[in-house]
Amino acid sequence: MPKRAFRYAVVDAFTDEPFKGNSAAVCLLEDDGAGDGGEPLDERWMQAVAAEFNTPITAFLVRSGPSDAGAGAAVVTAQFRIRWFTPVRESELCGHGTLAAAHYLIASGLVECDAIEFLAKSGRLTAKKVLGSKNATPAQHTCSKFMIELDFPVIPVVKCNSAEMLPIPETLSGASVINELQAVSAFSDFIVEVSSCDEVDNVCPNIAELVQCPGRGIAITGPAREGSSYDFVTRFFAPKYGINEDPVCASVHCSLAPYWGKKLGKQNMTAFMASPRSGTLYLQWDEEAHRVRIQGEAVTVMLGSLLA
Repeated sequence: MPKRAFRYAVVDAFTDEPFKGNSAAVCLLEDDGAGDGGEPLDERWMQAVAAEFNTPITAFLVRSGPSDAGAGAAVVTAQFRIRWFTPVRESELCGHGTLAAAHYLIASGLVECDAIEFLAKSGRLTAKKVLGSKNATPAQHTCSKFMIELDFPVIPVVKCNSAEMLPIPETLSGASVINELQAVSAFSDFIVEVSSCDEVDNVCPNIAELVQCPGRGIAITGPAREGSSYDFVTRFFAPKYGINEDPVCASVHCSLAPYWGKKLGKQNMTAFMASPRSGTLYLQWDEEAHRVRIQGEAVTVMLGSLLA
């Protein structure tokens, strides 16, 4: 039986440079097997593909039909089902994978509208095209460069009580820990605030110890250097998901945006991920609506076909 070929792209998210930011493979499954004589593509196949790509995330998309404004109206929102897999397991939520998927669909012309609705196991997520960069000059705003804006729910952050508090790995003992916090969510990220961006840079955790910590991963965060264009700096470690250090984690900013927003008295913030690849996220925290809008750029670095 002939193999089916699906389009894929590798996209670097939250950067305007190739080989920076966070890499994601985006696989467009135009048909999951129904009606073409092929076997349905199951989770084991998706996990095997994600392991083969070996990028921090592989996003699988299936077109779910457009949303429109009514009978006879132009399509204003495309709709896709989405699932995310790390090299070792499925992820409940992935911001950079969603941004990469939206960038690929829009930049390649596979959708003709500027808004996309993604249907995930965790709920509905929206992404839209935003012209120009937040740091662009007036002249640059006339160019074709665009950003993607994600609209995600806030994930509240609460201070752990003494019964919930777990020992911080010894490798963090050199940092001046200010707050140890836990994000209340399906994946319960453990968040540690330190006193400076230098301490964020210098943290070198013991990965074997981090695997024993609860939840999805641990975020180390601190204030940006005075005079910087950033508001705060973060690194994120998720060895349970096969990612010792996540180059750029957008979903943890659903907690970090309200946390730093309250501390800084800001709703609009610029966040920096201080991983070796680095990345920039532009945040808007809507306290009343309990939403976080996350903007970032992306670059497609590879296109190809995936056989199944």
